[in-house]
Amino acid sequence: MRKILGISAYYHDSAAAILIDGSIVAAAQEERFTRKKFTSEFPAHAIRFCLEYSGCSIDELDAVVFYDKPLLKFERLLETYYAFAPRGLASFLKAMPVWTKEKMFLKKSLHEGLSQIQNYDRKKLLLLFPEHHISHAASAFYPSPFQEAVILTIDGVGEWATASICHGRDNRITMLREMRFPHSVGLLYSAFTYYLGFRVNSGEYKLMGLAPYGNPDSGQTQEFIRLIKENLVSVKEDGSIWLNQSYFNYATGLRMVHEKKWEKLFGFPAIRPDVNIEQKHCNLACAIQSVTEEIIMNMAREAKRLTGADHLCMAGGVALNCVANGKLMREDLFSDIYVQPAAGDAGGAVGAAQIAYHMYFDEKRIVRYNTDAMQGAFLGPDYSDKEAVLAFRKHKAVYKKIEDFDALCSETADCINEGNVVGWFQGRMEYGPRALGNRSILGDARNPEMQKKLNIKIKYREGFRPFAPAVLIEYSKEFFDLQCASPYMLFIAYVNPERRKKLPENYHDQDLWSKLYHQRSDIPSVTHLDFSARIQTVHRETNPKFWQLIEAFRKKTGYGVLVNTSFNVRGEPVVCSPEDAYACFMRTEMDYLVVNDFFLKKTDQPDWENREKWKKEFEKD
Repeated sequence: MRKILGISAYYHDSAAAILIDGSIVAAAQEERFTRKKFTSEFPAHAIRFCLEYSGCSIDELDAVVFYDKPLLKFERLLETYYAFAPRGLASFLKAMPVWTKEKMFLKKSLHEGLSQIQNYDRKKLLLLFPEHHISHAASAFYPSPFQEAVILTIDGVGEWATASICHGRDNRITMLREMRFPHSVGLLYSAFTYYLGFRVNSGEYKLMGLAPYGNPDSGQTQEFIRLIKENLVSVKEDGSIWLNQSYFNYATGLRMVHEKKWEKLFGFPAIRPDVNIEQKHCNLACAIQSVTEEIIMNMAREAKRLTGADHLCMAGGVALNCVANGKLMREDLFSDIYVQPAAGDAGGAVGAAQIAYHMYFDEKRIVRYNTDAMQGAFLGPDYSDKEAVLAFRKHKAVYKKIEDFDALCSETADCINEGNVVGWFQGRMEYGPRALGNRSILGDARNPEMQKKLNIKIKYREGFRPFAPAVLIEYSKEFFDLQCASPYMLFIAYVNPERRKKLPENYHDQDLWSKLYHQRSDIPSVTHLDFSARIQTVHRETNPKFWQLIEAFRKKTGYGVLVNTSFNVRGEPVVCSPEDAYACFMRTEMDYLVVNDFFLKKTDQPDWENREKWKKEFEKD
C-alpha cells in the first residue's frame, strides 16, 4: 500500500494532497486554515490535515513530492538577469537573498517544515522533485476518465516552461512540446490584469468577467486587438507566441509592464484599483480575452495535430479561463475535455503525488470511465455537529436543529424563494478555487436584484462581477446550450434563446452600469452581458445534499437552478470551519446560515460588535 504526500508551496496557493494506492484521500489549500488568501507559506496545516484524515504518519510515507524543481527555477532566474543586464538590478537584489537563504536549500526547508508537524526519520524519507508542468499535466490526466489523452498545460511560468503539450497513455506521460520563458500566455494575460487595475495572480478572474462589457464589434476593440498583435505578441499558428520584451517588465523588474509605453500604445494610463471603469477599459479587456482565446485554440489544434487524440486534458492557471474553455468545447476538436478543478498551483500538489505514484513507482493506473477521480473536488475537512455547536456557543449564537434533511431543504428553499441569501455549509470542503455546493452562498437566479445584492452587500466587491448558476444536470439543457457536464464551473455556455429578453437597440452604446442592470433573461442574476453563464452542473452521485436542496427549490418554483458563489467576502479565503462560516455570516448582510443540520436566522442572532472593524482586515483581491 503506497502512501505519497504531494506539496505545493513558496510561490502562491500552497497546498497538500495525499494518495493511498493511487486514490486521492485528502487535499486542501493552506489559505483555508491560516485565512491568508493565496498564501505561499509552507502548508503545515494542510499537511497535518492530510496526514490525520488518512491516518498516516510521515514515517509511513513512501515519498514526499514537491511540485517543481527549485534549482532549475534558480537557473532560469540567473540566466534571465544575465541576459537582460544591466536592467533588473533592483529586482535581482530583492530576489537573491530569498533564494540564497531559503529556496536554494529546499530539502532543508521541507525537512524543517515536516519536523514541526511530527517527528520522523529524515534518513528514510524519500523526497522527489518533478518539473512544474509535468506536475500540472499529471494533475489533469491521471484523475481524468480517459485511458489516453493529449494534455495542455498553460500558466505564467514554472521553471523554464510557460506552456506544454504532453501525451498521456495508461500510467505514462510524455512531453511533446514546451514553450519557454519569457514568452508566456499567462504572463501576457496577467500584464493586462495589472494594467486594468486588478491584482496579478487573483484579478485574472475579474479581467475575464469584465471582457463581455466590451463591444467585440466596435472599432476601438478591433483596433486594440491589432495593436496587441502588432506590438506586444506575435501569435503563431502552432500555438507558440513571442512577446516583445521592450513592453514588459516582469522578466527582471518589479512591475509587469513599462507603463509609459503601454499608455502611448493604448491611449490611456494604467488604471489604479477601484477607479471608475470606462468603456475603453472594457474594450481592452475584451481585446486581450479574444487574443488569449485565439492562442489557446491554436495550441489545442497543434496538440490535436501532434497526437490525433480524441480527448484533451488541461491544467495550469490559464486553464481556469472558462470562457476560453467553453469556446474550445464548442469547436468540437475533441470528443471530450477534462479540466483539473484545482488547475492552478494548488493542484500541483495532487499532480506531484500522482506523477511519483505512476511514473517513479510505476504503479498501474485505474481509469474510472464514467467519472473522474477527484470525487467532485470534495477533498478537504468536514466538521461534526459537535464542532458546529461549540462554535455557535462560543458566540452565543441562536440556532435550531432540523433532523429531517428533507425538511431542512424545504425550509432553505423557501428562504431563497423569498429573496433571501443563504450561507450553505455541508460535508467536505472543496479543493481548488470554486465553491461547488459545500461552502457556498446561494440565491435565487430569477431575482433581478440578486447579483447587485450579492456583490455589494455580501461579497463587498465590484458590482460588475458575474455569478455562476448551479443547475441540476437533469434540467441543464432547459436553461443552457450546454454540450457536456460541467461539475467544476470550468466551462461557459449560453442561456437558451427562448429564455432571453430582447436588448434595446442602443444597448452596446450604454455605459457599463446601464448594461449591467438590464434584465437579459428569466434567470438574470446568472446571465452575463453576452448571455453567457459559467455553469456548474450538480450531480446527485457526487453531491447528494446540494442536489437535494436544488431539487426542493425546483419542486417549489419550477426552476432547478440557483445562484452559487463561494462562501467568503472579497480578499478572504473560502470558509473552512463552522467558526469561519458563522463569522462570515454575521459580518455580512447574509440572511440565513445552514451548517450541517443547523439552521440560523440573522435577526435571531446577538449583535456582532466587530463587524465594521473586520471588513478592513482582509486585503483587496
